[in-house]
Amino acid sequence: MKAVPLPTKVGVLFGLVSSVLAGNVMASSHAEAPFIKSRPKVDATDFYMFNSYEPGRDGYVTLIANYQPLQDVYGGPNYFSLNPDAIYEIHIDNDGDAIEDVSFVFDFDNGLANGDQGFSLQIGDDLVPVAFKNIGALGNGDNQSVLNVNETYFVGMTTGDRRSQSPAWAIRPDSGLRLFSKPYDNVGSKSFPQGYDNYVRSLSNSGEVYYNVQFDQCPQGAQDGRVFAGQRKESFSVALAEVFDLVNFVPLANALPDDESRNDLADKNITTLALEIHKDCLTGTGNGVIGGWTSASVRSTQTISTEPTYRQPIEYAGEYRQLSRLSNPLVNEVVIGLPDKDKFNVSEPVDDGQFATYVTSPTLPAILDILFRDAVGADDNIAPSNLPRIDLVTAFLTGFPGVNQLAMVTPSEMIRLNTGIAATPKDSQINLGVAGGDLAGFPNGRRPGDDVTDIALRVMMGALCHPIAVDLDGSGSVGDAGDNLGLCSPDDAPVGAAPFTDGAPQNAEQFSNAFPYLLTPLSGSPSN
Repeated sequence: MKAVPLPTKVGVLFGLVSSVLAGNVMASSHAEAPFIKSRPKVDATDFYMFNSYEPGRDGYVTLIANYQPLQDVYGGPNYFSLNPDAIYEIHIDNDGDAIEDVSFVFDFDNGLANGDQGFSLQIGDDLVPVAFKNIGALGNGDNQSVLNVNETYFVGMTTGDRRSQSPAWAIRPDSGLRLFSKPYDNVGSKSFPQGYDNYVRSLSNSGEVYYNVQFDQCPQGAQDGRVFAGQRKESFSVALAEVFDLVNFVPLANALPDDESRNDLADKNITTLALEIHKDCLTGTGNGVIGGWTSASVRSTQTISTEPTYRQPIEYAGEYRQLSRLSNPLVNEVVIGLPDKDKFNVSEPVDDGQFATYVTSPTLPAILDILFRDAVGADDNIAPSNLPRIDLVTAFLTGFPGVNQLAMVTPSEMIRLNTGIAATPKDSQINLGVAGGDLAGFPNGRRPGDDVTDIALRVMMGALCHPIAVDLDGSGSVGDAGDNLGLCSPDDAPVGAAPFTDGAPQNAEQFSNAFPYLLTPLSGSPSN
């Protein structure tokens, strides 16, 4: 895909960001494609990338990839382990060619206790293996006597082409060990009588739920980091059922105030892979802006075993093939057409030219026009008319010059983050991100509290054709005519200033103020 020329007015943001620096010296993808729905263990649901806002962590970037959607908290007896024959990766492009420069890989293993034989009980004359993953309460790091399945992982780093080398595995600086424990899922209060997160803390080397780690491939002074892999409370909020019932609500804030009962994911958990890495390990020689995405891959040849074991029900061989890919939310769910959803999941950002029409000529605004022309009181088409949609290209494929655009511009679908823009403290975050005047929010990275559903609806319907809540022209007034980005005009988007919403709340107050930011998973028992 060739670079898309952008109006020069958007470059005014560079001056604004410079002053900010001086002063501070779309639903996520839950089972979004037909094939990946049959492979939930490798289905990426959300990807977050933001400058860490935990106090005292200036200079660090948090990367969070969520997998395995729609986890019911009562989902025993097997619960939600990850695929030990897959690799889960987070990729960083720091020069703008839409090819990974740094990748972090998670490799999991699930082994039975007792030498892979599992626990057994003497029943009469027979020694019989038990059916459950735990046979007693867990409360400290020494769980060998009651935990029947031990989930462990390695986390490593590669530079350049991720398939041309083996990862350099991170170590635990306190012990030099490379192996990490993935906590057992939160099956219920009887299994964790001292509290679930107290159990998780007992496994780590930090006294918190995460591990302190060391990445030797990072530059000196930037090798320390943090890692967490385990279950968390679902971090996305959306009126999921109504959205896919032809958007069965009036999507305007004045008709649909935020209501937690509208969040169809409120009773779900998720599996989270989280890293906190110093920005000097990510930015390379670029301009301080990075692009990121997550992927999961399995080996290309799979044969159902005729004699399956717990560890090996399927025999894998061949090279790794990518099955899941995610960066910006909602793209594959509501932008990419049904014939190409599986193709998008196996593709790389550098090849996104093949999907350009879905962005430049999107179908979602036309569908919303059909559904909501009367609801918003319009007499004519409410879909933006500025085709091709350069505003969407800027938001999702190139980034904004001076804010989150990399040194080289290769239009591609990934989240872009300016590591030089200071994080906004939790209590000051605006959940509409840049559109709401918070330059540290989406689409300059993505934080857990950014309401990307509302943002995506508004941007799709032309919000960037109207003045934004940033004083671009230095007039001292926010949102006046001089604060239009110049990507399109208000006349192009008749309802671009409308407060589109799904009515499900998403904000920073729903999350922690410390890594890994996502909350303790809901307990399977007693019922929540």
